[in-house]
Amino acid sequence: MTARLYRNARILTMDPALGDFEDGDLLIDGDRIADVGTALRAPEGAETIDARGRIIIPGFVDTHRHMWQGILRGIAPAHTFPQYMDNILGDYGPAMTPHQLYVGNLLSARAALASGVTTIQDISNIQDTPGHSDALVTALTEAGIRAVFAYGKSFPKISSEGTVLPEDVRRVRGELLGDPHALVTMALVAEGGSDEQELANVALARELDVPVSRHFSSYQSAAHLRELGAIRPGTTFIHANGLSAEELAVIADSGSSVSISPAIEMIMGHGYPMIAPALAQRDLLVSLSVDVEVTVAGDMFTQLRAAYQAGRHAQHPAMLALDDPISDNPTGITVRDVLRMATLDGARSLGLDDRTGSLTPGKQADLVVLRADRPDVAPVHDPYSTVVLQMDRAHIETVTVAGRDHVRAGNPVDDSSSLLAEADAFARRLRADG
Repeated sequence: MTARLYRNARILTMDPALGDFEDGDLLIDGDRIADVGTALRAPEGAETIDARGRIIIPGFVDTHRHMWQGILRGIAPAHTFPQYMDNILGDYGPAMTPHQLYVGNLLSARAALASGVTTIQDISNIQDTPGHSDALVTALTEAGIRAVFAYGKSFPKISSEGTVLPEDVRRVRGELLGDPHALVTMALVAEGGSDEQELANVALARELDVPVSRHFSSYQSAAHLRELGAIRPGTTFIHANGLSAEELAVIADSGSSVSISPAIEMIMGHGYPMIAPALAQRDLLVSLSVDVEVTVAGDMFTQLRAAYQAGRHAQHPAMLALDDPISDNPTGITVRDVLRMATLDGARSLGLDDRTGSLTPGKQADLVVLRADRPDVAPVHDPYSTVVLQMDRAHIETVTVAGRDHVRAGNPVDDSSSLLAEADAFARRLRADG
């Protein structure tokens, strides 16, 4: 795509300096957003699209997904978290070949793109061999999605060897993911371990100049990590269920963020999602994530609604104490908050807000065009409410990453027929094996 001008759309830029446009224009030139406003002039030769009845938003940012499990999608609808650890991480993961992991990662990436997720952090806790890593990175690169490949050890490897990441991390960084400006970049998954293991992993992250992600709960202590010097600024703390306000403040003060997976946390029993407590920490970045497709859908609309529901439920006691409980509670969660968590704040959490997360001129053209002219969503009184509470994947018309369309006219651009055939054959073998 060289240049494209969308006209007459509702545009939610998610850029506080730009605001929103009820009848706006958006100009893309190559892989960049060139301009946003009203009555823009189309460059010579530009494709011009009348986007009346559409809402244009930045692409969704999913800050935590175990993408290799795409090939196991829906296999564990009723697993608790301990069952997931034993069955999915303990049984299925170690038995999968590098090629099966490639299929899972590519399938998950295609699903993400089809649902408007243009940026994803792949918490790839399955690095048992260099062949595993090569296959997984290849899938992300082929998909054309903007991704952070977060290199992590498998659950069985952690159980037998501890949490220190292996030497092959340096090869992956140096040979596969050395360009910090590429679509696919790198992070490390540093799970909880001894003080020595914690320090070793954060030292490795500093050496390689990559961010860190880690699963976290009230069984761990951010304050202790701070005392050790084992929190790298920009760390993504995943879940964080049950953390006290003091612990959340430590995370905020370190320049780190919390990634909340509200649907999976309630289904598997991690604990009640920390939406309201995390938002109460003014300087704490909060983002949203799918987590595992073995149980939940791989789209962000599911997470938007689950996050809003969890946040509203948590604030009801405060609202009922107001003199006028029907009024909006200014301290509570809003639909605008939720969409920001799934776009700009997700990009900020991953350190990618210089290139994505908002429809800001100069940033790369990562965006989603949504149909708002259908009987199931019209009329649009509040476009944020429409996106968060009324829409789903069926309303997606276009998905673009760095100027390249992955969904056009509501249909995926890439042919996934051979990929789906491989995934289906894998599923049939699993059923036959009992």
